[in-house]
Amino acid sequence: MKQLDGYRTETFPESRLATIDIGAASKMKHHIKALIELDVTEARKMIREKKKEKSNISFNAWLIKCISKAVEEFQDIHGIRKGKRKIVIFKDIDISIMVEREVEGKKVPLPYVIRKTNEKSISEIYDEIKHGQGQSINDEGNYVLGEKKNEYLMKAYYWLPGFVRRIIWKTIIENPFLTKENMGTVLITSVGMMGKINGWVIPVSVHPLSFAVGSIIKKPGVNDDKIEIREYLYMTVSVDHDVIDGAPAVRALAKLTKLIETGFGL
Repeated sequence: MKQLDGYRTETFPESRLATIDIGAASKMKHHIKALIELDVTEARKMIREKKKEKSNISFNAWLIKCISKAVEEFQDIHGIRKGKRKIVIFKDIDISIMVEREVEGKKVPLPYVIRKTNEKSISEIYDEIKHGQGQSINDEGNYVLGEKKNEYLMKAYYWLPGFVRRIIWKTIIENPFLTKENMGTVLITSVGMMGKINGWVIPVSVHPLSFAVGSIIKKPGVNDDKIEIREYLYMTVSVDHDVIDGAPAVRALAKLTKLIETGFGL
């Protein structure tokens, strides 16, 4: 970083190049977006009780499990288009989360893929999140948490010209198996953990299904025909409209809403 009169210049982090590339690649997708509010009052109470028992649980781990359950019942929602006439629908649900870490002196969000979340318990998902948050970061381009990537290839990627990197991303998102291997089929980004936002955040993603989890806000709501203070979670959902129509997507989100508002698995 160089400090001059009236302004400063900083080194651009290599890890941000992938964010730029994802933004460019996302224009190839045709997402429909849903902005929803979810009453998480009862679920939060149950989670607090579980924590008193020293259970390995967090709101995010539980939310990932709820999303996994909904996708498991409506698998078409995380399908990936292959060519002009085929859609690949995976049985396993691999969810990519974003973990904020310090790289080159700056806090940046890094991807961590949790595999087969449909087969894992809430506590197992919780443990994986903790592992991702504690994983060491080196200076050799290892900017993908979780599975060990070839550090030399990762470093080489950041040195490639932009148009070459975008060709790589185009190849990945047009191949369902490369997509699943490299970034999973579902993205969850919990921006509400970074600070309270009274509203929704619209994510940019190349995943067939993505969730931007916002803040939890207390406000008046109706419960058993009575007005009382409730806790509401803001969430934005993006679904690939090339793969699924609005009606089945809404049915899947209705199922997710029921799971969350009834405290599934708690």
